[in-house]
Amino acid sequence: MHTFPLLRGLLQLRQALKSAIDVLETNDIGSSRLNAETLLMFVLDCNRAHLYAHPERELTGDEEQRYQEAINERARGVPAQYITGHQEFWGLDFLVSPAVLIPRPETEHLVESAIEIANVFERPVIVDVGTGSGCVALSLANDLPKAEVHAVDLSPEALEVARANSARLRLERVRFHLTDVLEGFPEEFADIIVSNPPYVGECEADKVQAQVRRFEPHMAVFGGPEGSELIRKVISQAHRVLKPGGWLLMEIGYTQSSLLEGLLVRWQDVHFVPDLQGIPRVAVARKPAQ
Repeated sequence: MHTFPLLRGLLQLRQALKSAIDVLETNDIGSSRLNAETLLMFVLDCNRAHLYAHPERELTGDEEQRYQEAINERARGVPAQYITGHQEFWGLDFLVSPAVLIPRPETEHLVESAIEIANVFERPVIVDVGTGSGCVALSLANDLPKAEVHAVDLSPEALEVARANSARLRLERVRFHLTDVLEGFPEEFADIIVSNPPYVGECEADKVQAQVRRFEPHMAVFGGPEGSELIRKVISQAHRVLKPGGWLLMEIGYTQSSLLEGLLVRWQDVHFVPDLQGIPRVAVARKPAQ
């Protein structure tokens, strides 16, 4: 692996940026310039305009060392979000760590679809299964001030991150539960259940980006041998926990719409919300009212 040179306080911003881009490109890291800029902004606690307005500013020894460490971590494949500890989602800034899946833009389709349905209810009770960083639950709570929002995860470390995010975003009314899917929830409890379950099969591991395989939590990415183990579990338990006429929304993989159609035969109003590429991304279904 090619690494970032340490020059001990002799490096100007533009030189640091060029060296970082070269290192990242040599190590086959995509979007090298964006990554180099993001990590330099993180180290200097500044915006992009500052980088290009002051190209001759010299880095201090501490800044250079921190930038070197960040670039070398990125060069070996560590996601930039785990290095900075932050990821934007639904217009909010979330803390992230290797304990949680990094929030993706496509998951915003899940939030958008849930808000559309929740607006029909006066005070909806919503449960987010597999909350991770809390990005879905907290985004819903932020946009739906009258909603009662619950967030569930099996990982204590993930819930710690989610609780930290709820405090930072002043959304402490969200209730967190350490449990497996919906175990412990009473029957006919929720109006809406949302979930971004792990839906990649172990058999598809070779198709997953190397940095995802190596650095993101395995239990948040892979859903059993075929990728449907957690999906089946969520559907089964959601049918018990939802009120009659309640809604289930799940993010799914790009090849799973046919599978979901078969698993949701007991449900009504089954449909799929496409992402920006037209690929079915969110499965939506309503529990029969009777």
